[in-house]
Amino acid sequence: MAILTKEEAKKIVDKVLAYSKADEMSVSLSGNRTGNIRYARNSVSTSGESDNLSLSVTAVYGKRSGTATINEFDDASLEKTVRRAEEIARLAPENPEYMPMLGQQNYPDSKTYAESTAKIDPEFRASAAFDSIDPCRKKNLTAAGYMEDTTGFTSIGNSKGNFGYNRATGVDFSITVRTDDGLGSGYANPDANDVSKINFKATTEVAMGKALASAKARALEPGKYTVILEPTASVELLQNMMRSMDARNADEGRSFLSKKGGGTRLGEKLFDERVTIISDPMNEELPLSPFGGGGGGGRFGGGGGDGLPQEKRTWIENGVVKNMYYSRYWADKKGVQPIPAPGGFILQGGTQSLADLIKSTEKGILVTRFWYIRAVDPQTQLYTGLTRDGTFYIENGQIKFPVKNFRFNESPVIMLNNLEAMGKPVRAGGNLIPPMKIRDFTFTSLSDAV
Repeated sequence: MAILTKEEAKKIVDKVLAYSKADEMSVSLSGNRTGNIRYARNSVSTSGESDNLSLSVTAVYGKRSGTATINEFDDASLEKTVRRAEEIARLAPENPEYMPMLGQQNYPDSKTYAESTAKIDPEFRASAAFDSIDPCRKKNLTAAGYMEDTTGFTSIGNSKGNFGYNRATGVDFSITVRTDDGLGSGYANPDANDVSKINFKATTEVAMGKALASAKARALEPGKYTVILEPTASVELLQNMMRSMDARNADEGRSFLSKKGGGTRLGEKLFDERVTIISDPMNEELPLSPFGGGGGGGRFGGGGGDGLPQEKRTWIENGVVKNMYYSRYWADKKGVQPIPAPGGFILQGGTQSLADLIKSTEKGILVTRFWYIRAVDPQTQLYTGLTRDGTFYIENGQIKFPVKNFRFNESPVIMLNNLEAMGKPVRAGGNLIPPMKIRDFTFTSLSDAV
């Protein structure tokens, strides 16, 4: 019962709304089947599969609201949940920022569902793990990996007549490979809606190559270097920047988009002119839920916005800030249209491969991955973190030798101003991001991490 059809979901949503005695009521119904397999030291340690179906009901009286959740779906339980939400609403304090619920919205049919992923079973997961473990075992390398596949749906509805339904699938796979002496490490982390787009053996071989190549790392002096950042390295920094594009934070002086003395930097050129960032729920490589407010992240209805439709939107164009996201309350206060935060973003790039970027570099450092990233100064987007799992020195267009890992202090805003070249975007962390060549990237100290 975890994956309901649109018709089945609407029947439950309508039934719940019919029980309502509140001024307004909204319902969120979601379900998923999630499977996983985990291995370490070339041996599977855990595997499993779970089904979940849950309902959330929010009742509103004036500006007072209350929410109750349940995972039982007989009529008596559904009505009891509605009464509980209404009781909580009557006792709750008023929310001065409450906005009336939306009427019927038009949601596009996003292609977030892939039958190949929905058909994944324990045998498939075991085969994927074998394809990753076996080549490592044969080369005396040690693999540790995790694969998770999810098939699910989210449905939303309210007493104003709005209804939305989205069905989605997703696969995440991460693999770390270590040399036998523990001195070399490689990493790869693809994700997709359609599992047929992930080659588990080929992905593992990338991590294997990095592990073998990084085993005898040399120390370089910290400082400013030209770097080539693989998408797995830059993704978290870019995600942090995109999550900071909230209009209210900017208006209230708490953002890198705030101006000193008041106002925002909307419409200003803050990045290299080659930087264009968009979101598009209909993109074939990165399909996203067509509505926000359903919970569960980008694939299953995330992005916030109380059910606002997700549309194709340009956030940064040729280096100029074109949009920020507005909650319905803040948009009403400012007299503009509300804009939901994107569930995922696309940093448009070029056509070059990672190998092409390396060949064009006279001196630089290739970074596979950043980890343990922490904010230093949110208003300048300054972050610190460490390189890991394959860091290499480049000279005259060739990788010369592995280097010890660094701690960095850098801002993605500065990073996107120091852009020298971009490659072809690929999926990373639920986004599309190109490999990038960046000048004057700041490494502050060495790290003993592998």
